[in-house]
This record gives sequence, C-alpha cells and structure tokens, in this order.
Amino acid sequence: MNPEDRIKLFGMSHQLVERELDQIEHGLGLELGREDESAEDVDDIFYPQFDEVIRHEASSMAIHYELFYCLEKSIRSIISDVLQDKHGLHWWDTHVPEPVKKEVTQNMQREIDQAVAARSASEIDYTTFGQLGEIVRGNWSDFGDIFNSKKAFNKVMTSLNLLRGPIAHCSPLPASEVVRLRTTVEDWFRLMA
Repeated sequence: MNPEDRIKLFGMSHQLVERELDQIEHGLGLELGREDESAEDVDDIFYPQFDEVIRHEASSMAIHYELFYCLEKSIRSIISDVLQDKHGLHWWDTHVPEPVKKEVTQNMQREIDQAVAARSASEIDYTTFGQLGEIVRGNWSDFGDIFNSKKAFNKVMTSLNLLRGPIAHCSPLPASEVVRLRTTVEDWFRLMA
C-alpha cells in the first residue's frame, strides 16, 4: 500500500473513531466538548414539527449515514486515484464499463434537464455504489495491490450494498444489522493489503 493510501486509511479510521465517540456521547447523554462550534443547528422551524419518535430515529441513524458517506466517498477516491495514476487523466473514458458510463451520462443529463445544481463535475460522483464495484472488478489488475482478494472484495461490496439500502432510504437498522454493518466495515479495512 502506498503512502497516500495509508494516509487515506488513517483518515477513515479517525472518522470512525469520531463517529463512535459521537455515539457514546449520544447514548450516555454526555457532551465531551468535541463539537465544532461553527456547526449549524438542526432547522429550528421545520424539525420540531416532526414526530419525536421520527426525530429520535433519525438521530440514531445519522451515525450510520455518516459512516457510509465516508466509506463511499473514500471508495470513489481510491478508484479515481488508482485509475488516474495508472491510466492518466482520461481513465473514465478508457477504463469504465460502457453501461456505467451510459447511466452516468443519463444521470448528469437528468440534473441538467431539471435545472438543479450539478452535484459534481466528476463523473464518478454520479455512479451508484454497485457501479463502483463494477469499475473495480473491470480493472482488477489495477487494484490487486490494494485489495488482497477479489472474492473477498465481491463479498464485502455485496454486503455493503445491501446494508446501504435501509440507510439511504430512511429505514431504521435493526440492532443485528448495525452489528453486521460494523463487521462489514471492518472487513472492508481488512481487504486493504
């Protein structure tokens, strides 16, 4: 693993520790003074209008969303960095499966047609989580020095994609699935050679 990948892995580990501290603070009703003073408060106008049960559920799910956000963004970064290092600036055109490129083009056009702000200037930010796995599998020889097993990579990506569903679609994770999420994220880091 090169030094850049080690730094990224360290950063992700730090974020996981921060999230665990957040969960401890929340669970025990503590304030350890780690909060960013400039962080915006939850919307004071609309948020109180939602049922308290839903607000509590949202609060407990936030940590899982943040974890997945960090994970997915880091996977996008690893893919971009590796393929750009090995194939140059135009890696997207030459090393992404055609069906993925086609769907990304459609997603980008959909935003243009709806006159909404573009989420990104980078095509990879328009891919689904499953498509990230397709890109890696389609370029496995470029990722063999990062991930130690293609079979394990496939297993972990499939598990993560299944776990992502309830998180992305606002459904609570049962306790057993929280354990599965944590274990699968550990598996992700274990994949890194």
